[in-house]
Amino acid sequence: MRTATIIVLAYISLLVQSAPVSAHHSFAATFDINKPIVLKGKITRVELMNPHSWFWLEVENPDGTKTEWGFEGGSPNSLIRRGVTKNSLPVGTELVVTGYQAKSGQNKGVGASITLSDGRKLFFADDMPGGPNASPR
Repeated sequence: MRTATIIVLAYISLLVQSAPVSAHHSFAATFDINKPIVLKGKITRVELMNPHSWFWLEVENPDGTKTEWGFEGGSPNSLIRRGVTKNSLPVGTELVVTGYQAKSGQNKGVGASITLSDGRKLFFADDMPGGPNASPR
């Protein structure tokens, strides 16, 4: 009986370890294509990390108060291939972000494109409508 229990537990352990893990989310799972946003502000923080990079933007509201927005982007490797590095987005840089807001309604979104004050554009997101790796619909 004890041997049978050990064999069954070992088998279950192997099954659990071999189960596919699906942690990656798609654009549509997190962001709302019906909530496009265009925000102007200053970068407060840049986090180039796997699996998704983030940058944080301080946006001045019409009443003078300030709100911080977080924007998700591609992996560091995909961003570097497009010319986006910590050096290209230093803290304090003013820019305009075009993207889509999170479905949760939080001050978060996916940053599709970034327009720097000198007019240069950088592309920050991977898997989104109109993005550089967009799949045909």
